Amino acid sequence: MKLMEKAPAKINLALDVLFKRPDGYHEVEMVMTTVDLADRIELKEIRGNQIEILSHNRFVPDDQRNLAYQAAYLLKERFGINQGVSIGIEKNVPVAAGLAGGSSDAAATLRGLNRLWKLNLSLDELAVLGAEIGSDVSFCVYGGTALAQGRGEIITHLPVPPKCWVILAKPTLGVSTADVYKRLQLSQMIHPNVKGMIGALEEGDYANVCSGLGNVLEEVTLPLYPEVANIKEQMRTFGADAVLMSGSGPTVFGLVEHESRVQRIYNGLRGFCDQVYAVRMLGDRNTIE
Repeated sequence: MKLMEKAPAKINLALDVLFKRPDGYHEVEMVMTTVDLADRIELKEIRGNQIEILSHNRFVPDDQRNLAYQAAYLLKERFGINQGVSIGIEKNVPVAAGLAGGSSDAAATLRGLNRLWKLNLSLDELAVLGAEIGSDVSFCVYGGTALAQGRGEIITHLPVPPKCWVILAKPTLGVSTADVYKRLQLSQMIHPNVKGMIGALEEGDYANVCSGLGNVLEEVTLPLYPEVANIKEQMRTFGADAVLMSGSGPTVFGLVEHESRVQRIYNGLRGFCDQVYAVRMLGDRNTIE
């Protein structure tokens, strides 16, 4: 038996870091939403009791470092599953991009194995398990749009953003999330208005969503990686309504209301950036089938 699950990327409409916690994590407030750029996860029962990761992407680890592997291992251990599984990962979301690709793969693996192994867990139960794997996994279990607090595992669902296009551009460099957080100078940061973003979503106000975009991590990443700042500037120049770095970077996204401008921005960015995507926001959150 085998089944498929989509693992969509996320972007941060607002990302704030409040303080460093005693457990070493940072307390965050993030407004996130999923977009229609997704990995495809194929789950298949195999002989034996092992977990097998299959991917043609050389940047995807095929062992315990892989978050999808960790998701399968967690379910096997927690529920006493003596069944081998092959996890095929068709990578469409760029790796180490600030788009939660690995976390979304783990979340899709949790949802898929919940069906494959007939565990009958709710999304809430899967999200609690996801928090043991990584900070973004709980959000990715649900998908849609949400406020994530704590270290990212406390999820409050929010309304679907106003309809628009999202242009994503990732330069050919990797950014260490741990390194970015380590360099944060919280006392000197200009914090985004997370409550304002929530209000804009509740009112369905596209202009206020655009004006409310904010990511405190830009203050670390942009000086370290001028290429990211350059993409932001180029995206504005080509006509995006609003531009922001996602997560700790290096991917930059632009919101575009009118489809007539999408191709021009896409073509302009392709001139100096290989990984460029034009997608829609997904909006709705996942359900248990």
